Amino acid sequence: MKNREIALAAAELLLQAGILITPEEEQRMEVTDFGLGELATTGLQILTYVNTKRVCAKELVMIPGQTCPEHWHPTIGGVLGKEETFRCRWGSVSLYVPGERTVAPRCRPPAGSEDFYTMGHEVHLEPGEQYTIYPDTPHWFQAGPRGAIVSEFSTRSTDETDVFRDPRIQRMAGSEC
Repeated sequence: MKNREIALAAAELLLQAGILITPEEEQRMEVTDFGLGELATTGLQILTYVNTKRVCAKELVMIPGQTCPEHWHPTIGGVLGKEETFRCRWGSVSLYVPGERTVAPRCRPPAGSEDFYTMGHEVHLEPGEQYTIYPDTPHWFQAGPRGAIVSEFSTRSTDETDVFRDPRIQRMAGSEC
């Protein structure tokens, strides 16, 4: 699928979940493949509602099985990295964070990229469940079989400073609709 088709599919998932967005919000939804050209397996659709100097609110929309690669939000120059709370609104999502490795995880890293996924403690979220990720915490996440809509509430988002384990990733690549 092309970026615009994915953006339309993401808008449709939001509608199915009862989350209404304006035509203007639909037009500015970010679609990123992280520069890998594998949007269906490694990518993310992001609708940012607000991102001020102190707070940020977004919808993360993922098609079935789509993965956001392992990364963290670093502390830079004494300024803490982003702290974020993910709240599953629709579908399901599995987060992978530091901790004891889950014996039978629901998800697997995208084929060919396994070496860049080191976090193995699974936190599975269904609608209404949430989890907070603190600054400097490596994590990755993957949508379940129906896809996922995750509301993200965080401190200021500075995506351009995110650190990815996979050196091939370009965070701001493939971000147009």
